[in-house]
Amino acid sequence: MRISTTCRLVFAFLFSAFFVMPTFDVVIAAGGVDPNPAPVTTPPAKTTAPPAATTNAPAKDTTAKKHWWQKLEPGSKPADKKSSIDDPAFLKGYREAYATIYERNDYSAAIPQLEALGQPDRADVANLIGYSYRKLGNYQLASQWYERALKADPNHVRTWQYYGLWQIEQGNRDQAMYHLGKIEKIAGKNCPEYASLAQALTTGQTTY
Repeated sequence: MRISTTCRLVFAFLFSAFFVMPTFDVVIAAGGVDPNPAPVTTPPAKTTAPPAATTNAPAKDTTAKKHWWQKLEPGSKPADKKSSIDDPAFLKGYREAYATIYERNDYSAAIPQLEALGQPDRADVANLIGYSYRKLGNYQLASQWYERALKADPNHVRTWQYYGLWQIEQGNRDQAMYHLGKIEKIAGKNCPEYASLAQALTTGQTTY
């Protein structure tokens, strides 16, 4: 008996379905391809806030600059005894002479006050005596006292300033420039003594 072609095809289809379907189920159970996969969700990206900006700039020094004797208290011990005073009585007398010069502009009275201190070879004292003579118009004596102050303390910046102003008033511009250079080497360009002398060199006028 012959089997028709149609029967053969039906038989082959049933045969393959019987053996292939169990295999497909095994693949799914083993973690194979899922015919209905769950939707994939992407977690939101983490955002990190930038760190707060910090500044390490040093605090500005708002302390007003003082004259050397304004920093001293009676009985204190200054580091440089050549250009500062540590004796209470001496300090009191120097302050009085300083006020006579800068507050009352009485240069004639200031000279004996300074000489009465008994320490003419201290740079601060000799410089102010020279300054007083200069203000009185006695340039020869002023120069002698400035030289005496620098002999006592070659790094006394205020004397280099005042002596430089003396040079300008005498028409000695080159010498004044030399004094300005000395101030720069000792204390730099940011000190008031340098600014004062530099301005005088520019304008030709002295303020001290």
